[in-house]
Amino acid sequence: MNDKLLPDHHDSVMQRIERDLLDSYDEELEMEIDDSRLDAAGEEGAGDGLGRQTYFRELLRLQGELVKLQDWVQFHKKKVVILFEGRDAAGKGGVIKRITQRLNPRVCRVAALPAPNDREKTQWYFQRYVSHLPAGGEIVLFDRSWYNRAGVERVMGFCNDAEYEEFFRSVPEFEKMLIRSGITLVKYWFSITDDEQHLRFLGRIHDPLKQWKLSPMDFESRRRWEAYTKAKETMLERTHIPEAPWHLVQAVDKKKARLNCISHLLTQFPYEEVEHPSIVLPERARNADYIRHPVPAEMYVPDRY
Repeated sequence: MNDKLLPDHHDSVMQRIERDLLDSYDEELEMEIDDSRLDAAGEEGAGDGLGRQTYFRELLRLQGELVKLQDWVQFHKKKVVILFEGRDAAGKGGVIKRITQRLNPRVCRVAALPAPNDREKTQWYFQRYVSHLPAGGEIVLFDRSWYNRAGVERVMGFCNDAEYEEFFRSVPEFEKMLIRSGITLVKYWFSITDDEQHLRFLGRIHDPLKQWKLSPMDFESRRRWEAYTKAKETMLERTHIPEAPWHLVQAVDKKKARLNCISHLLTQFPYEEVEHPSIVLPERARNADYIRHPVPAEMYVPDRY
């Protein structure tokens, strides 16, 4: 796809980029919205067949179920690992953000590891991931995982053939071992089209709030689209095991992908609502001899708004 577009096609591209910008700004609404505010969210702007109000209502409902899942995991001391894989700009981060939005960060946390340092490169390959695995009552979401070796490392030449083959020999046994230890492992691959990735990269280029998401590695991955496709196909074929199958998320429509992924995730657990004791706010103790000391004016943050 060439950046030098015909006028009509250029207008279509700009409209799609504009929708993408609107989607990112909707994140603020998502944090503030509740049932009483849903009527103020119009139905336009969320893609084919899914209006904004419908999207917000379903997202809020699913996030309520995620809170129940979190309570169930914490109460029963379950250990949960969820892997999010896919091409650059496939929407993994957006789904992770919606899952964690209303959850307790002490229970549900995200592991997004940087490139390995010199010391880590000499370790057993899985070692640095093991340190992020959950204890009882915890959920860990890996924003990219040990499958880096089957994807970016393979395509970019960061591992040799022997290391690549050893990964495929080891990873099924590694994942079976995690499951035998009591960990529930769920693996997602987010799938987008060549055209959609191109448009999302253009959106990042033209949005100053998203330019930080771009890196030289992103551009190189764009250039090597076909190599990544081949690596993905090999990875899915060799690591789709009964104990830890892959689940593919159609992610061209971001909002539908978020709802579909969260909805599917909830079906992977036999969770039920945990009863909590009634909460009674205690009266504040008041002492007659307590005097509040004044705070110097210069210590306050200025009221600019």
